[in-house]
Amino acid sequence: MYRKFNKAIAVGASLGIALASFAVTSASAKTPKPFPVKIKTSLGVVTIKSKPKAIISLSPTATEILFAIGAGKQVKAVDDQSNYPANAPHSKLSGYTPNIEAIAGMHPDLVVDAGDNQGGVVLSSGLAKFKIQTIEQLAANTISDTYTQIVALGAATGHAKEASKLVISMKKRIAAAIASVKNKGQALTFFHELDTTPYTATSHTFIGRVYSAFGLKNIADAAAGADKSGYPAITNEYLIASNPDLIFLSDAQYGESPDTVKVRPGFSALKAVQNNHVIPLPADYPNRWGPRIVNFYQFIAAVINKIG
Repeated sequence: MYRKFNKAIAVGASLGIALASFAVTSASAKTPKPFPVKIKTSLGVVTIKSKPKAIISLSPTATEILFAIGAGKQVKAVDDQSNYPANAPHSKLSGYTPNIEAIAGMHPDLVVDAGDNQGGVVLSSGLAKFKIQTIEQLAANTISDTYTQIVALGAATGHAKEASKLVISMKKRIAAAIASVKNKGQALTFFHELDTTPYTATSHTFIGRVYSAFGLKNIADAAAGADKSGYPAITNEYLIASNPDLIFLSDAQYGESPDTVKVRPGFSALKAVQNNHVIPLPADYPNRWGPRIVNFYQFIAAVINKIG
């Protein structure tokens, strides 16, 4: 299931789905009241008339954001892929194939999802028949997109101040992680493995931009097929010829490890293998763009500092 989740993100990005630009404005120009508030999304403007009391999250990232900004008590249910935080009200609801009747049967007053435009339209229009509002937050393409989504959910749930504080904290912690490596990453090349195809991510993707922030050089950027999608499937021959200093395993949670990598044909001669620089990545960090992306920046900083 999680392997499908990884692929869903990559495929979604490869289809060129544009991230919604969430703009939050007060519905009243005279009185600085939190509600009603307008949230502008790719599906149109959603007006939240009052503070939601029964939110359903169909997005693991949105779930993490909601709890991080203090809206956890307002969350009635989360989808079957939302595994953090542990105290989130888990359910069997699917964010990939949403069941409108099942969602409506739980009587939410707000649903947050991460579907694509087509799927989002179907979900939004379907829930509208039950007078249930939907906010769609597509996969972030930059860290700025993450901050925008946090601010949007803060305004939509009555936690604008908490959302603002979270963004400020994230910026400071990410800046500190990047500063800690100084120039150590600029001479290093790397390969980010999504799966053993091997699919990877270029510097034009959200995860690729994290590595770029440290000055690391992505071998996928020059690969054939590294088009605007940002998720090319390279050949093992190209990977071996590129001979990266580091290999990051986003598929470690599915069983891939330094031991499985070194026994692949031709991989034993790679610098990353010989120097024990094949790095299993923590589950979820590379696949989500919420508050815990800070942990991923810190993880990469720790790897570079250890090597340097």
